[in-house]
Amino acid sequence: MTSIAAAVELGRSGQRVQARDTLTALWDRIGATGDAFHRCTLAHYLADLQDTTQAELVWDERALAAAADLTDERAQRHHSSFRVKSFLPSLHLNLADDHRRLGNTATAREHLATARNLVGHLPDDPYGDLIRGAIQNVTRALEAGSTHRLDSHPSSNG
Repeated sequence: MTSIAAAVELGRSGQRVQARDTLTALWDRIGATGDAFHRCTLAHYLADLQDTTQAELVWDERALAAAADLTDERAQRHHSSFRVKSFLPSLHLNLADDHRRLGNTATAREHLATARNLVGHLPDDPYGDLIRGAIQNVTRALEAGSTHRLDSHPSSNG
C-alpha cells in the first residue's frame, strides 16, 4: 500500500505517465488473482491515469470486480473503519461516468441507480459528501446529454 500511495501522489503531482507505469508494474506483480484489496485500489487509481475513457472503463470494471472478491476483514487490515459496501457507491459512480462519456446512457443510468441505492453505506464525513455530490454532478450531466469530462471528474474524488 505504501508503494501504491507513493504512485498515486506522483499522479496527483502531474507525473501521470510515471504514476501509471509504477501502478501498472505493481498490478503485474500482484496479478489478476492477487490480494483483492490491492487489486481494487490499484485498478481504481489506474483508471484515473488512463488517456482514454475506454481504457478508464476497463480499469474501473477491474476495480469493481476486485471489490466483489474483497471482504470487510481484509479491508479492515488496512484501516479499521473500512467496509466494502462503503467503496461501492464510488466504484459504481465511476462506471456510470465512464458510460456517460462513452454515450452508453442506459448503462450509465443503471450504475448511477446502484450508486444512489448504496449511498447509505457512505460515511457521514467529507468523503461521503464528496461522493454524494459527484453522484448529483454526473446525474445532471447525464440528464443534459453531456459526454464531456466533468471538471469535478468523480474518479479524482477518491
